[in-house]
Amino acid sequence: MVKGLAHVCFTVRDIGASVRFYRDKLGLTPAFDYVDERGERFGVYLHAGARTFIELFQGELGERASGQSYQHFCLEVADVQAAVSELRARGVRATDPKVGKDRSWQAWIADPDGNEIELHGYTPESKQAQWVG
Repeated sequence: MVKGLAHVCFTVRDIGASVRFYRDKLGLTPAFDYVDERGERFGVYLHAGARTFIELFQGELGERASGQSYQHFCLEVADVQAAVSELRARGVRATDPKVGKDRSWQAWIADPDGNEIELHGYTPESKQAQWVG
């Protein structure tokens, strides 16, 4: 039934700052905008690879997050160490890469609203290996 993760959606304080972060720092490609009847952008869809997207809507933080259990989302990258180096060169604060309890590489960054993002790299020893081929 489920084919995969389609998108992750966030309410953001400043859509311009968030688009610049996801586009310019992480390299995601804007797919389309949500525009209201006045022609003003209030949301954006960004392509995160394959069939996966990140959706952002301008708004006040906490409008819908009351009691929500969101902790972070995770982006798979080809090489965590290289990704961290590139992001740091672009001015993004990133933790040092390490192998986590799932035996996969990980490092952590945050978007302009403080949403935590895990950068993830599978290893042959990853607990997910049997599922990702």
